[in-house]
Amino acid sequence: MAIDTAPLRLHERDYATGLIEIGDGCFAYLQPDGGWCLSNAGLLAGRDESLLVDTLTDLPRTAAMLEAMRPITTAAPIATLAITHGNLDHYFGNQLVEGAQIVASAGTAHEMADGPTPAAMAAMVASDDPALGGYLRHAFGRFDWSGIEVTLPTRTFEGSFTVDAGGRRAELIEVGPAHTAGDTICHLPEQRVAYTGDLLFVFGTPIVWAGPYENWFRACDTMLALDCDVYVPGHGPLTDRRGVEGVKAYLQFVYAEARARFDAGLDEREAAFDIELGEYAEWGDSERLAINVVSAYREFDQNRPEPGRGELFARMAELARRAR
Repeated sequence: MAIDTAPLRLHERDYATGLIEIGDGCFAYLQPDGGWCLSNAGLLAGRDESLLVDTLTDLPRTAAMLEAMRPITTAAPIATLAITHGNLDHYFGNQLVEGAQIVASAGTAHEMADGPTPAAMAAMVASDDPALGGYLRHAFGRFDWSGIEVTLPTRTFEGSFTVDAGGRRAELIEVGPAHTAGDTICHLPEQRVAYTGDLLFVFGTPIVWAGPYENWFRACDTMLALDCDVYVPGHGPLTDRRGVEGVKAYLQFVYAEARARFDAGLDEREAAFDIELGEYAEWGDSERLAINVVSAYREFDQNRPEPGRGELFARMAELARRAR
């Protein structure tokens, strides 16, 4: 697969799978359309070694990405692999990056150790639940869950960590919990680029697995303060400040709408079905609203029982059917 060296197109829905040169030794690997588990990754190449930011959901996709990077990594092998957060679509391919130091925040490492197994994902896809099985296959059925050996970080940090990739500097900045317990931004100050993990979904609906919302608002402010020219989201096309501002606006909208319905006495399910998303209904996987409302309600009432993952996916499936 050739490296795309065309002029960068930022914040556009139409983009292709593959490796894009952002400039000055940094690259992004993109997977449209950025839906469930179609995540992005990054590469920073130095004089004689490289930094890889995240792997992909399964071994075939990760192998294809590494092959696309081979013209760069043959001269500058991957010495460090940084994991932005503890969702499987950003680390299930780790075993293919042999010999690299794997760095993650302590919160991310904990989530990876306790995360879903490949066997559990395969079982979800095989579900015969008439109401839920179709949605699970839509979300996860395109991936190959075989052969994956979950490979955990070899070094953890709290707060921040600096990586020297062959004379090029990358700053890992922990801003979670927000999307997950240990969300980390990989900032390249000299290149004015940030790999954001799932703190950014562009034209896709963010998921508040962890919260609190206020932390995610602050994470958006942190990303904006970095004043980068390019932000590489966890899902979706390359973006600029507009992508960050859009995610913050969505989260603020959902939080306020959920609060109004909580105060009115609606439960989480009723609230999710009552909220009119307006322009955000056009974002991919808008049914993730069900999870985001639950996370908001958990903040409003910390003693409120939290639905299990199966129930959350059932609510998303129901919302998706209604949207169709």
